[in-house]
Amino acid sequence: MESGNLLKRVLVGRALRTDRLNDTLLPRRLGLPVFASDAISSVAYAVDEIVLTLALAGGAAIYLHSWEVGVGVALVMLVIVASYRQAVYAYPGGGGDYEVTRRNLGPAAGVTVGSALIVDYILTVAVSVSAGVQNAAAALEFLRGYESAVAAGLVALMTLLNLRGVRESGRALAVPVYAFLGSIALLIVVGVVQQVTGTLGQAASARYELLPAEGYGELTTLGLIFLLLRSFASGSVALTGVQGVANGVPALRRPKSRNAASILAVMAAISITITVSVLWLTRASGIQIAADPAQLRLDGQPVSEDLVQDTVLGQLSKVVFGTGSFGVLLVAITTGVMLFVAANTAFNGFPVLASRLARDRFLPRGLVSRGQRLAYSNGILLLAGASVALVLVYRATVTELIQMYIVGVFISFTVSQIGLVRHWNRQLRTELSVRQRVGMIRSRTINQVGATVSALVLAVVVLTRFTHGAGLSLLGIGLIGMGMTMVYRYHRTMDQEISLADEGVDASQVVPSRVHALVYVPRLDRPTMRALAYARATRPPTLEAVTVDVVPEATALLHEQWTERELPITLRTLDSPYRESVRPVLDYVRRVRRDRPRDVVVVYVAEYVGREGWWVRFIRDRTLERLRRGLLRQPGVMLVIVPWQGAGLEQAEQAAGEVDA
Repeated sequence: MESGNLLKRVLVGRALRTDRLNDTLLPRRLGLPVFASDAISSVAYAVDEIVLTLALAGGAAIYLHSWEVGVGVALVMLVIVASYRQAVYAYPGGGGDYEVTRRNLGPAAGVTVGSALIVDYILTVAVSVSAGVQNAAAALEFLRGYESAVAAGLVALMTLLNLRGVRESGRALAVPVYAFLGSIALLIVVGVVQQVTGTLGQAASARYELLPAEGYGELTTLGLIFLLLRSFASGSVALTGVQGVANGVPALRRPKSRNAASILAVMAAISITITVSVLWLTRASGIQIAADPAQLRLDGQPVSEDLVQDTVLGQLSKVVFGTGSFGVLLVAITTGVMLFVAANTAFNGFPVLASRLARDRFLPRGLVSRGQRLAYSNGILLLAGASVALVLVYRATVTELIQMYIVGVFISFTVSQIGLVRHWNRQLRTELSVRQRVGMIRSRTINQVGATVSALVLAVVVLTRFTHGAGLSLLGIGLIGMGMTMVYRYHRTMDQEISLADEGVDASQVVPSRVHALVYVPRLDRPTMRALAYARATRPPTLEAVTVDVVPEATALLHEQWTERELPITLRTLDSPYRESVRPVLDYVRRVRRDRPRDVVVVYVAEYVGREGWWVRFIRDRTLERLRRGLLRQPGVMLVIVPWQGAGLEQAEQAAGEVDA
């Protein structure tokens, strides 16, 4: 077995038969950590984003309005999840937003949603992993300065897990997800009990005076509304990942739609409970956090610019469990790990989406097929590469990456909900059952509300965050959409050119009058002799060998060998005044075609195939590759590669067969 294949088997595992695909499907208990971890983990930084934005207006704004913003985010999540539950029942085959949009609103709208989802998935990995690394660096000082490298390494590890198959990655990630849920549940329950009994303490940050930032000191009513909308837009990151369940329906066990709907309901309940509870306890314990430490005062004096501010969850755990306690450590570790594994939602959703886009000819067709472990390997690798690039460019800085988040999510939310409304309208035109019609009308109403709410949130996000990163996200969506359109046009043009005519005989079925065979002879060796023998065995009406006179001495030696062996084929020497090896052959082939336009020219090229190391490609003669490329572009010319297998290759194949057996 070759070393490359051996390494692949060790890292990825043995190849699985296609008929074992059902063995890789996920039950609900694994579907939740695989497809909902992104949405659940988003609350870890959604709460921070709400508080940080409100902090611009001072500590009073956090106390007065954080709860209101949290309730607004929760209500939107209820609407969005209810809408997606209709989607998984309407389209049990998966595809999520893209599938709904393409079928109901057409390819152009589908490309828009597909582009938005691609950007969202890439940012999901980059933001989640970067946030996890930054949380870990707060406790592990030796990570400082190496966040980008560590984040890239974690993406590579996640890639390897998913290349081994969805089910294996689900098992590996279930433990940290459920550990996070357990630790947060303990935090909330203990915190609520303490508040009810009057024993909930105050956060260390409560002793600071949080002043309004410059320009936010005396907000008008309109200014306050804009700030609340901006805070709401920032907190809407809690909704990212909801579409992952709909996109990943094919990876779930039957009944797929029911399992997906159950996962959505559980995910919504968990996310809303965590968001609202943490914000309520944040308000009760006086937690404050500011993006600019210059806003903070202690006993009337400015604090140090190097002041380390814990996240909201970090501060709340210290209030509830006590500084330095095991509970604080548990929340910190499980939150950090949860942020790492949240990227797995994208690793399971993106490849499925990319496969569907490729099947519809918007992406390269190599993304359609599954790998040896029945995962969409090419899609996984593409997502990993794009995510690592973002992590390195933005140095794993969450505050910069997160500004580009959300836009793609709400574009897909809005357009897909409009598509679902059209879907139900179409179904209602033909449905006669009163019971079925009532259900369809209910679903349509839910999707109408979802479309309206999503559109409003999208408008708020674009309005309040355009200059903070939303504009870059929109630019990326546009560029990806243009690229997919170009790929589609290429595939469409190619399909039109290669498709058979509906009736009659086209040019591809015309039998040529004669065959003019040429054997390319760079030197006289065993591969060339095999090519000559094979060409003679086909018994063409015209057969000749051609060589190019690049080095006169070598050409003269070739003619001597040809004569000595008495080969019964004419050897034609092509002049090459500029010492080119390929152009004279192509010119001669064109001349033959011009003189005999109804003939087909068949060119036989011998090629040595041996067991080669990775370094051989750098020293190999590229003449044959250039000749092949040139001949493939000539109309009326057939290219026949005659391989000569080296002894090393035969031994390697025999050894591989013994290992596989």
